[in-house]
Amino acid sequence: MIARASLLVLLPLAAALSACGPVPVGQAERSCLRDARLAERPRGHAVLGVGGGSGGSQGFGRVELEVSGDYLMRRDPSDVFARCVVARSGQAPTRPLDDQPGWRTGTW
Repeated sequence: MIARASLLVLLPLAAALSACGPVPVGQAERSCLRDARLAERPRGHAVLGVGGGSGGSQGFGRVELEVSGDYLMRRDPSDVFARCVVARSGQAPTRPLDDQPGWRTGTW
């Protein structure tokens, strides 16, 4: 009975730990592009507007800014990308950052 209870506790724990393991290098490259972009420059957007209703018009706004520590430390985005891929996959990138699909498309 105790062995069965231990097994019931250990199986979910083992599943959770396996989710923390390395990912395929291609998947790591795709997810590390974001880190490289944030090392290159901050990301953000602003929303401003005016809304009206029975109480009259009212302005609203929101500003969101995301700045990475890599940007603040002026790290090279290519180095950030390579380190990220190795950390996530355990392997070096298959190609440098400048050759990655989507790196210079401006879509992020």
